[in-house]
Amino acid sequence: MRSLQLFGDRDLRITEMEPPPPPAAGEVQVRVKALALNFLDVWGFRGMAFAKRKMPQAVGVEASGEIAAVGEGVTRFKAGDPVTMYGAETCGHCSACLKGWDNLCENVAGIMGFHIDGFARELINRPERLVIPVPKGVSFEQAACAPIGFGTVQHMLFDNAKLEPGESILVHAGGSGIGTAAIKMAKAIGCTVYTTVGDDEKGEKAKALGADYVINYRTERFEGEVRRLTKRKGVDVVFEHVGAETWNGSLLCLKRGGRLVTCGSTSGVSTTMNLMQLFQQQYRIFGSFGCRIENIAQSLDKMAGGMTPVIDAVFPLDEFQKGLERLEGRKVFGKVIVTF
Repeated sequence: MRSLQLFGDRDLRITEMEPPPPPAAGEVQVRVKALALNFLDVWGFRGMAFAKRKMPQAVGVEASGEIAAVGEGVTRFKAGDPVTMYGAETCGHCSACLKGWDNLCENVAGIMGFHIDGFARELINRPERLVIPVPKGVSFEQAACAPIGFGTVQHMLFDNAKLEPGESILVHAGGSGIGTAAIKMAKAIGCTVYTTVGDDEKGEKAKALGADYVINYRTERFEGEVRRLTKRKGVDVVFEHVGAETWNGSLLCLKRGGRLVTCGSTSGVSTTMNLMQLFQQQYRIFGSFGCRIENIAQSLDKMAGGMTPVIDAVFPLDEFQKGLERLEGRKVFGKVIVTF
């Protein structure tokens, strides 16, 4: 079978490998149909966490497919069922996993495609509990966006930030995969959405998704614009995933008692901040990583209800490099998908 594998820093190749054995008891075998690219993949391709890797390694942290075979004792799936999969190897028996918080697993073996072999292979065996059924009407390309593109946002906004109907929110990088999803989810509950984008074309697309106010961060200081637009009051929630470059500006955008939720650091992992500002303004800051399995199911339900992910482009596996270049060049608006 074919697999997209990392051999070294930026050395990605489509290779032939032996297919997996028949699924063991409690496992299902999934025929991968679509792979969604993420910045997590891009970082991995640049060589991050090499010390934890055994090369070559299959890449890909987010995918969908259909059940090819089931192992003994599997009751939730049958051959042909469309599915997506959880993107980490969690234990299933620690207190966090038993409570449904696999993203806090005490014995996690690694993230798929980053620390351990990922989903970019035609067939893969997975534990039944880490596989999620896809509702009717949701395509493989859309379902491939559920584990991270939608699941991460669902977890950030509703499990952590506790976003409520009618609140105001600043969504950074509104043209990104998670940015577009955050705009859609916030607007669906009647929030006022402010978003940042890197060019005016993306700004028009963000408005079409429902963003109320769009700020081109290349021509305007986003924190100044948010404070002006809110009459210096600030927003209830900041959806942060850019990192060092936007961190302190994001804090300035919050109203007193506001909440900042962050899941990324694409512009840098370290910054300084004013602690007096933090406690005097009574900010609440939430770190958010991945999502719960339930968040993926919730995301798929939203897709089935019509809240579909924004897909920028779809490439066949043989043209994966075009998708990667598009993502790295920040030309995307939404998600980039690679099909098998």
